[in-house]
Amino acid sequence: MAGLGGPPGGTPEGAPGGGEDEYRSVVFDESFVRAAPLQEFSAQERITDHAPAVRRRPPLRRAGLSRQALILVLLIAVAFGTAVYMGVRHPYQDSAGERAAEPARMTLVPLAPRDRVPGADDAASLYAHSPAAHFRTAAQGVPLPGARRTAHFSEDQVMNALTTAKNYILRSALDPDVLGGGEVRSVRVLLDPDQLQQFDESFDHPATDGRHAPTGWLIRFDPARAELADPRIRVDGSLRIVESDASTLEVTADHTMVYALRPAGDARAEESLFTVRRELRFRFDRDDLRLHQTRLVASYVQAGPLSCAEDSANYLRPLLAGRQAGNGVPAATDPYTSDHATALCGSLAQGARPKA
Repeated sequence: MAGLGGPPGGTPEGAPGGGEDEYRSVVFDESFVRAAPLQEFSAQERITDHAPAVRRRPPLRRAGLSRQALILVLLIAVAFGTAVYMGVRHPYQDSAGERAAEPARMTLVPLAPRDRVPGADDAASLYAHSPAAHFRTAAQGVPLPGARRTAHFSEDQVMNALTTAKNYILRSALDPDVLGGGEVRSVRVLLDPDQLQQFDESFDHPATDGRHAPTGWLIRFDPARAELADPRIRVDGSLRIVESDASTLEVTADHTMVYALRPAGDARAEESLFTVRRELRFRFDRDDLRLHQTRLVASYVQAGPLSCAEDSANYLRPLLAGRQAGNGVPAATDPYTSDHATALCGSLAQGARPKA
């Protein structure tokens, strides 16, 4: 007779330990049981509800995100980061970003007269007997050349660059308020934000260092010495534009401007002519074109009649009718330092003066 718990008839022959050894390698742990898609009803449930023997269990909810969800979140994050990066960093911005830190370079050469400055009672006669007789008046002397598209810039972008350069010339050299030594904001708003610090430092602390001369940014006369006698300034010159690389347009402006001046506050004094030859080089990237701004790369100015001994960094101090340069020499230059540009001075040619 079989023992307690044993099968009737005892353990089958030829199978040590009975049939349970056959399933000893199969382990049904708790996770296996929980993961089973079917669940057997209890006897009580089958009696009361007359339900089937088994029922389908709801799918097991795993804690956290699935692998697919994590991959999707990662892809979205990468795409968003790429979009932000491309929006902040323009593909054409590498070379422009390097140039943004370059300060504007400025050179001013005073032209001293060999003898007394000629004068007259009215500017018209001075202009008529000078090389500026055929010059146009004010903005008419700054015509725009024809705009043609380049390899990487449209015709509209080229015209935008030329127009902004012209506006800078008009505001910085032909505006009576600027010439009188007062208003400078109208020039400042045309500059790329990267240059505003240099511009502000030039007017807060003028210096003859080739970087911080107000007269490198604009033309202005010492209001205590001279004033405009005729607002119809004579101008002649040209604008040229080239594409320097795939992300940059450069405009070169070369103009000669002739001003009729008289002593400040003396309307009855004789008038004289003051001549400025000014070369400006502007640079535009795509942001500058969109915002109608520019970078002033270089300014080269020849102006006279001036005395070489006068400091012309902050204001131009013209020699007016009847005055002469004297024996003054330019400010000293120290070749052992690099803080200041070399002082320059030229002589005003006889042919540049009116034959009064």
